[in-house]
Amino acid sequence: MNIGYVCSSEERKTDAVLGVVAEEAKRDGILLAGTIQPVDPDAPHEKCNIVLGLLPDGARWNISLDLGPGATGCRLDAAALEEAVMIVHDRLPGADGLIVNKFGKQEAIGRGLVAAIIEACDRGIPVLVGVSPQWREAFLAFADGRAEELPASSTQVLGWLRQARHREDARQ
Repeated sequence: MNIGYVCSSEERKTDAVLGVVAEEAKRDGILLAGTIQPVDPDAPHEKCNIVLGLLPDGARWNISLDLGPGATGCRLDAAALEEAVMIVHDRLPGADGLIVNKFGKQEAIGRGLVAAIIEACDRGIPVLVGVSPQWREAFLAFADGRAEELPASSTQVLGWLRQARHREDARQ
């Protein structure tokens, strides 16, 4: 099982690193499935406006509900997330790697992209996961000590992905 994770307390750092890794991997001919959370430096950051980039093409997928101004609750649209999850599952066969932008509340309770992570591991596909500090312990429990912490550096994370692919190729 090849699972690497990035956990940074710096706002949006993990998203930026995984986004660069996805772009560089595509240039290298590495076919990725999964999700990234695009970082647009010119757009205002809204915590509960959640838009995913679905790999390999980066198509934007909104998974947030519009609850109107002044809403304080979570705006996650669980149905939209599940649709995105189905797309990721459909793209896993033949993928060289899986990126999961965030191991969060849904994943901590066994939903979201957990099944995709398990399927990728079963297929021998390397997995990169973004983990926020608040969900780190839940992720480590899920990974059962088999995940490798990676620095928040796109160069080093991409290097890990390349090596993980070669390790899997050697096993087959």
